[in-house]
Amino acid sequence: MSQAQARPSWARLPSGGNDMLETHFSGRSGRPGTAAILMALFCLMAALLGSNGPAFAHASLVRVEPADGSMVATAPKSFFLTFSEPTSPLVLKLLRPDGTAVILDRFALKDTTLDIEAPADLADGTYVLSWRIVSEDGHPVGGSAVFSIGAPSAGPAMGGIDETIDYCVRAAIWISKICLYSALFFGAGGIFFIHWVGGRSRPARCVAWTAAAIGLIATPLSVGLQGLDALAVPVSGLLAPAVWKAGFSTSYGMTAVIACVALLAALAAGLLHGPAGKALSLAGYVGIGVALAASGHASAAHPQWLMRPAVFLHGIGIAFWAGSLVPMAIAFKSPSEEAIPLLRRFSRIIPFAIVPLVAAGLLLAVVQVRTVGAITTTAYGQVLLAKLLVLIVLFTLAAINRLRLTTPTEDGDERAARWLRHSIRCEIFLMLVIFAIAGLWRFTPPPRALEEAAAVPASVHIHTEKAMAEVTMTPGHAGPMAATIVVMTGDFGPLDAKEIALVLSNPSAGIEQIKRQARKSDDGIWRVDDLTLPVPGQWTVRVDILVSDFERFRIEDRIDIRR
Repeated sequence: MSQAQARPSWARLPSGGNDMLETHFSGRSGRPGTAAILMALFCLMAALLGSNGPAFAHASLVRVEPADGSMVATAPKSFFLTFSEPTSPLVLKLLRPDGTAVILDRFALKDTTLDIEAPADLADGTYVLSWRIVSEDGHPVGGSAVFSIGAPSAGPAMGGIDETIDYCVRAAIWISKICLYSALFFGAGGIFFIHWVGGRSRPARCVAWTAAAIGLIATPLSVGLQGLDALAVPVSGLLAPAVWKAGFSTSYGMTAVIACVALLAALAAGLLHGPAGKALSLAGYVGIGVALAASGHASAAHPQWLMRPAVFLHGIGIAFWAGSLVPMAIAFKSPSEEAIPLLRRFSRIIPFAIVPLVAAGLLLAVVQVRTVGAITTTAYGQVLLAKLLVLIVLFTLAAINRLRLTTPTEDGDERAARWLRHSIRCEIFLMLVIFAIAGLWRFTPPPRALEEAAAVPASVHIHTEKAMAEVTMTPGHAGPMAATIVVMTGDFGPLDAKEIALVLSNPSAGIEQIKRQARKSDDGIWRVDDLTLPVPGQWTVRVDILVSDFERFRIEDRIDIRR
């Protein structure tokens, strides 16, 4: 059989036709649907980029010493910040009563606690301890605590870390995420597909190479944007060295470095043929998964030995699927002898990419969301729901392509080939929508992180000359909880108490004293189990210690109960 006879009739005909599906995909009847998707995505983006408040803190403050609103008799030698997970400090400063600021650059990280050396010349008055740190998943968290030494100042020190939302920075970060995903998946993924599966037409190579090249520009820039967000600096400060240092200090800095290496490998592979090109394209393809696994919500979850490989498999699965779309679309756009063999090879290979992609995606979703209710009640879950809705459409198209269009197209059915061509174009658009939705996760802590932060205990150390107590309340948020109390003498010696009572009140919320007797357990720790604090906020905690019939101590302080 000659080549002319072997070529299906649809490949010799000009593209066109007046069937309803072609009209829909050409945009004349498809515009309302596309506009609706873009409008919904824009509204979701605006809501999430503009969200602010405690629910979006990715590492929660568990304890600050001196406590917010407290008064201490003498100047502390150190400040302590304890978070729900290990952190890295970006900005630590102390505002004096006269309004001047002191940068605190001497500190040590001990597990989840920052031990910060205090200046030696602290006089009486009101101070503001301000911090901005970056959590394990690369997100900045800031806050301040006001305390007084000796007596409050006539006018409290003002200032602190600016937590005002910078919409320009957030929008730029979101756009950079879309550029990164497009470069990795359409660029590096496309070059890998071209070398190992087929579709090596000049237009396909140009599209993939251009996507990777744009990514190589956008990815380093995104590090600077991360630095702006980490330091709460406007876009005008992008060229400041401190901004770039802060950006690279986050976990995203490693992702950007690996992504640039992967894109460089892909760009080189796009210019080469033969074994060298295939090897470099494979290196770029593997680099996609490694880059994505280096940072982010899922990679920060535990157990790391399971979550990072899951992110890797999910990433390379997406890269293969997305990377195949442009070469396939171009192959079917005009008469091509390679179109049918390319379709057959793709059909044989794609299940090996889809199965791990779906399995890893389900695992990541289960670990991150944990409960079905969190899908609708948290911002992260709402983004996931939006992504799932688009994925349903995408997988439906993919199923139709495989089950209804592939075989007829291979047999030369020109109508099926035309439908397949438009379906692939639609898949490209839906992939871009998914990248845009996934980029919104940068601004949303997963329910896993919120749940872990909520379970972290709240604690306070009460120290007087004659007695001291360490009070821990688990979990540290409003609702039912249990309290443990460890007591000692003022000089850290043993204190044999006969009775201990825990007294809590919140006058600002109109809640008078809640008193519970503690019981002593076998390990010497006093416990209160039947305790409920109905509202969050700063509570006054008092420990009544009965040592003997003639000796009783009452010591008190304040403790922060989270929402």
